[in-house]
Amino acid sequence: MSVTLRQMRAVVAVARSGSLGRAAALLHLSQPALTVQLREAEATLGLRLFDRGARGAEPTAAGRGIAEAFARVLEDLDAVLAGARDTAAGRSGLVRLAVLPSVGATVLPPVLAALRATYPGIRVVVRDAVARGVVALVKAGTVELGIGTEIEQDPDVEVTPLFEDRMVAVLPAGHRFEAWREVPLPALAGEALVLMDPESSVRALFDRACRQVGMVVAQPACEATYMSTAVALVQAGLGVGVLPSSAVDLRISPVLQTRPVTEPEIRRSISLVRRAGRSLSPAAEALAGSLLARRPG
Repeated sequence: MSVTLRQMRAVVAVARSGSLGRAAALLHLSQPALTVQLREAEATLGLRLFDRGARGAEPTAAGRGIAEAFARVLEDLDAVLAGARDTAAGRSGLVRLAVLPSVGATVLPPVLAALRATYPGIRVVVRDAVARGVVALVKAGTVELGIGTEIEQDPDVEVTPLFEDRMVAVLPAGHRFEAWREVPLPALAGEALVLMDPESSVRALFDRACRQVGMVVAQPACEATYMSTAVALVQAGLGVGVLPSSAVDLRISPVLQTRPVTEPEIRRSISLVRRAGRSLSPAAEALAGSLLARRPG
């Protein structure tokens, strides 16, 4: 038989108040019930914890040390329970998120700022990844949530659309396309192009659209892994870039002009990814809610 939490609280309350009556009131117990708790604690420990007299209950030497030890245990336990309640309420916790670099650099920051304003105790660890990497990290359990695109049907993941963006032509200064309202895809065939890495979802969408219209694209003038690099290459006059509007419209480089790519339009769906059949932590639920609340329309 071990000492119960109620018995520990009874010992601490009596030691601190020096009175059975005051301790019983603090614990919302009757004095006889409190006395039973003390006697059971003493019986379990095999020690006399209090000397009772006309002036109240005075801790014995052993009782004083045990009361102090019980108080430390109860303080630690109360802190753990308070933390658990905060976590359960979504007020604190850690969320690991995998995200496309283009979304992580543009759309995500204001969402995280709003989340922090509401739940300052939630910490988000962001990991940049290409589209296939986002899904792989979610499936492996390395992250709880992912923000990706071009996600194939997979029974191991649940996918919720967040928003769509379209591909635009990013123009070097003085380019003839500046006089156009939009740039038909076939018009890019004869241009020096700055394209994303072949492993990226942006490049996969562009290559697929080219195949759909039977367009043969020469070797790009430049390829880049990061959109900021692609924008810098366009700014240096090395070619026309093809990038998602979500990256460019948020002023990655405000001196450059953009035009929608048409015939056909190239769109990509950005989605929230989670493991199928798995519960999210309360903190992850709060983040998912913030992302979904900011969906257009």
